[in-house]
Amino acid sequence: MRLEYARPGDAARNRAPNVLLTAHQPNFLPYLGFFDKVFAADRFLVVDHVQFVKRGPFGWIHRNKIRTPDGWQWLTIPVLTSGKYTQPIREVAIAPHAPWRRKHLRSIEVQYGRAPHFRAVMDALAALYERPWERLIDFTEALISFGLCVLGREVRLERTSALGIAEHGTDLIIAMCRATGADRYLSGVHGRDYLDTDRIERAGIRLEFQDFQHPVYPQAQPGEFVPNLSWIDFAFCAGTAGARALWPGAGVGARA
Repeated sequence: MRLEYARPGDAARNRAPNVLLTAHQPNFLPYLGFFDKVFAADRFLVVDHVQFVKRGPFGWIHRNKIRTPDGWQWLTIPVLTSGKYTQPIREVAIAPHAPWRRKHLRSIEVQYGRAPHFRAVMDALAALYERPWERLIDFTEALISFGLCVLGREVRLERTSALGIAEHGTDLIIAMCRATGADRYLSGVHGRDYLDTDRIERAGIRLEFQDFQHPVYPQAQPGEFVPNLSWIDFAFCAGTAGARALWPGAGVGARA
């Protein structure tokens, strides 16, 4: 996995590194690239002040994919959005009466019950599901913390709303770095499409872009490998040994 700089010739590259910050929306059971970005940084912020989006390239906050014999299927958390189309992520409420917990756990057990590391992960995952969550972010953040533990890292999660950050786009990157004292920022690859890299660098921030190469590993279902699924696919199938191969030093959390 390689990090590449926004402007390789920038003299700022020669400065002694200080703090590398990264941030992301609190995706539901996110894919491995999410954790790869977190592990590469010194500090991580949960971006919870931006608008909740149900679909499109940012529509991963309440849903994600797991493997099936036919390819993949969605696990989706029902949320309350009627009349709340501009609500920030931190305010999104989970629909109180839908039986999504039981459906999720049943789907996971059916698809991964025979995976080699299933039981090492599933009991704690089920316990998280059974808690009476009301706000989406509280549940997704707990699942992210659990994923960090299973994949072998302890990372402090901080919310942008708690830091008083309200900016968006390029201004968000600058505001987050100023709030945390970071002089470097690690962006996902899609940041190239909308960030003003010159303005970020004029603010004294060295911008870096993630280059995540998805690993191929034996999956629980036969057939062609399906990438970019929820991290639980990797955890159930590859376990801690797989995490150590991706991130040397992994395995200090839960043993899978």
